Formats: sequence, C-alpha cells, structure tokens
Amino acid sequence: MSALVYLPRDVAALAVGADEVAQALGEAARRRGVTLEIVRTGSRGLFWLEPMLELATPEGRVAYGPVEASDAEALLDAIVAGGGPHRLRLGPPEAIPFLKRQTRLTFARCGIIDPLSLSEYRAAGGYRGLERALSIGPAAIVEAVVQSGLRGRGGAGFPTGIKWRTTREAVGQPKYIVCNADEGDSGTYADRMIMEGDPFCLIEGMTIAAIAVGAAKGFLYIRSEYPHAIATMEAALAMARRDGCLGANVAGSGHAFDIEIRVGAGAYVCGEETALLDSLEGKRGMVRAKPPLPAHRGLFGRPTVVNNVLSLAAVPTILAEGADFYRDFGIGRSRGTMPIQLAGNVRHGGLFETGFGVTLGELVDDIGGGTASGRPVRAVQVGGPLGAYFPRALFDTPFDYEAFTARDGLIGHGGIVVFDDTVDMAHQARFAMEFCAIESCGKCTPCRIGSTRGVEVIDRIVRGEKREANLALLEDLCGTLKFGSLCALGGFTPFPVMSALRHFPEDFGARTGAVPA
Repeated sequence: MSALVYLPRDVAALAVGADEVAQALGEAARRRGVTLEIVRTGSRGLFWLEPMLELATPEGRVAYGPVEASDAEALLDAIVAGGGPHRLRLGPPEAIPFLKRQTRLTFARCGIIDPLSLSEYRAAGGYRGLERALSIGPAAIVEAVVQSGLRGRGGAGFPTGIKWRTTREAVGQPKYIVCNADEGDSGTYADRMIMEGDPFCLIEGMTIAAIAVGAAKGFLYIRSEYPHAIATMEAALAMARRDGCLGANVAGSGHAFDIEIRVGAGAYVCGEETALLDSLEGKRGMVRAKPPLPAHRGLFGRPTVVNNVLSLAAVPTILAEGADFYRDFGIGRSRGTMPIQLAGNVRHGGLFETGFGVTLGELVDDIGGGTASGRPVRAVQVGGPLGAYFPRALFDTPFDYEAFTARDGLIGHGGIVVFDDTVDMAHQARFAMEFCAIESCGKCTPCRIGSTRGVEVIDRIVRGEKREANLALLEDLCGTLKFGSLCALGGFTPFPVMSALRHFPEDFGARTGAVPA
C-alpha cells in the first residue's frame, strides 16, 4: 500500500504543529508497512484549518483539517481507505467555500506544489511568462504591464508599468531591481506566503522586470523576522542558478541577471522605498526627499525599480496570459486581483485572493464569518497600522483604491484586522501615534516630534482636560503630519487617529456625533 499526501510547511502551519503531524504520520505508516510520501507545500491560506492535510486520489485531492499528531493513526485509516471517512474530513479542498469563492492568479500554485520543485513549478504553468517576455522584448514587456493596469500592491498603488517605463528610459548604468519584502504591516502575511509557498514565481517576476528595464542585478530585501522565507528563497535561488534561470545567460537568452538576498534588521520605516535603499547601501534606514525618484536615482544613485513581492509575483501571469486577461478582473482603475489578508478577531482568518470590487462587509461577515469571539464587529482597520478604522456603517465600501480614498482610508497591502465591540478606540488612536513615535526614522520634524505630542494630546482628551481646545489641536497636528511629513509613516498616521475620533467619539469621552467630520 502506498499513498501521497500534501502537508504545508508554511510558518502558519508549523506554528500549530505541522511538523509534529508529519512525524507522527510517518511513524504510523512505518509501523503498518504503508509507503507514505509526504510532500511539504506552502499554505492554501485557510488558517483555521491548519495544519490541513490533503490526500491525492484518482478523483482529486481530499482534505482533512485541522489535524493534530494524535490523529495520525485514525488519519492513516482514512488514507489507506483512499480518502475515507474521518471526523476531520473536509472533502475536495476546492469545494471549501472560502477557497471556492476566490480568483487565484498570484496564489494559483501556493499550497498545491512543492515550493522547491522547478519541475512542478513548470508543470503548473511556471516560466511561461518569462518565455513570452523573451519573445516580445523589453519595450513590449513594459507596455503589457502598463496595459494590464497593475498597481503597486505594497500600499501606494502607483502604476507598476509607468515605474518600469521611467526606469527603462532613465539614463545611467547599471540599473537595479529591488524587491521590497519588508512586510511589516499588522495583519499581513501575503509576501511571506508567496516566498515560502511559490518562490519561483517571485524570481520569475523579478527576472521579467530586469529584462524589461535592462538590469543585471536584483536585490531581495527580506525582514529578519521571516527566517523560513529567507531559507526557502535562498534554496530556490540556488536551484534557479543551477537550472540556468538566473546567471550570465538567463534561459539561453543572452540576458544576464542574478538576485541577492539582503536581510533587514526589523525597522518598520525600511518598508518605505527610499529608507530601504539606504539600508541596502549599508546605511541607517532614513527616508530620502523626493525628487529624485528611485527610477532616476535609486540604489547607489542608479535607476532602480522598487516593487513589493505581490506586484512582482503578479507579473508572470500578466505576461503568460496577456494584459487583457489580467485587466478583465477588478473595477474602475483597480484592475486584476488582490490577495486580501483577514486577521485579528475573525472567525475565518486567512488569505483571500479576489478581483477588486468585493465590499468590506462581504469580506468581514460572509467570508471572514464575523468575529472569533462571537461578539459584534465594531471596527476593522484596513491597510496596516497606518490604515483607517472603518465602522460597520461603511461596510458597503468596495475594496478598491479610489473607494477607500474617498472615505479617508487606504487599502495598503491588503490587510484587514477585525475588532469586536470590546475594543477601546481611543487606545487604538493613541497606539497609532505611539507607533509612529517609536518607528520614526527621525528625519522630519512633523513625524518625529508630532507623533510624541500626539500621544500627549490624546491622553489629555481622554482625561477631559480642555477638551475642545485639545480636539482642535489634535486635528491641526494631524494636518501637519499628513501634509508635512517626508513619507507615509508620518503622512498616514492621521488616518487611524482621525477615523477613530470621527467614527467612535464616545470612546474619547464625547457624545456621539460631537466630533466634526
């Protein structure tokens, strides 16, 4: 008797015992003389079901979860029976509603293939994008990305193709590709999941970018808090070099390109592109004034493309399937799909990739299933620690860049953190100012000093000291931060502060509606 099963080695699965499950299953199989092959994959992103085991059968995979090491013997009975009954049997994974409702383009292979198998990557459509890129040439690559409507998935939403075109046309050599994998927003993990679950997708995307703009060197800047992602990417890069996908003659094309991993030390501000460039150059991560743009004078003063993981990982699909295919997903100026990350006090936390346009209410109530605590949802924060808090009254907001901007919010990196009715929004507003004060690089005064004064002002408001005067001062201070800061850290800190104050004034000791919109 032999069987093939798939079990994630993504950190989210390891944290809840995936390695112990693999060991227990292996030992049980040996005791019973069953030849059991366990392929370790990335995660499908259904975190409440992790570790989720999938058995290969002639009719397709059958999932079980969340499994524990103590389930090994009974699970093996179900495995030997070819997907037999078990209290944790979920059926075909694709039929689980959380997965069935998704449109997976960027995450199409994550959780399905062995992340470190180039043959499986190719069999699942990998490197078709690079093949087409090489056939059409640099100018057409850039035009395809422009026409796809892809916008930076790191938070700013700047058109990726325009950034590539600017770098391509910039004077100066050498040129660089920098991938920002310093994923620091609260409630986000999509970058990590791609690096751990489908690393060749990112390598392919960076390679296509390099050919498009004429770069021969790329840097992958990963936060030190992601040791598993770093290890997986290092192994994948070595395999890509051995296979000729990187190096002096990429895929026999004559193009030279290689990627070097740099590990950040954990400063949140190094997720800002110019501070990241300083860090790559061996300096303290400090924000640079713009202009000049990195596309003109970036790493070591040379033209540089800086994109985040999700932006670059979307590129192979765009090249393989065509710009129109990708552009057909989404609404308005927000095209393609967005990997949305549900976190916090939510029943069904995990990664949900879908076309832009789904409403916030659908994401939180229908897909996320409400709160894990069972209490009413009071607020959600969208876009990381600098994102606005949205009350239930705004749950009709479509998930797209312009709709969130119109309601004084941002979608950022696609993270949604859910809070139930026990949350203290004054505390959350104070936390935003405190976070900014701690993480500020210190270069500009509004961010460095304003955030510290902001903590003090909120404390006075909550204590009821000169309330009206301090409310006016807080609003004025937020305006200074928003328009006077050099980067998004100071510039976006007013979003959580003012949204908390505007939508939840009672937590600041006011009557509902007492704070002007």
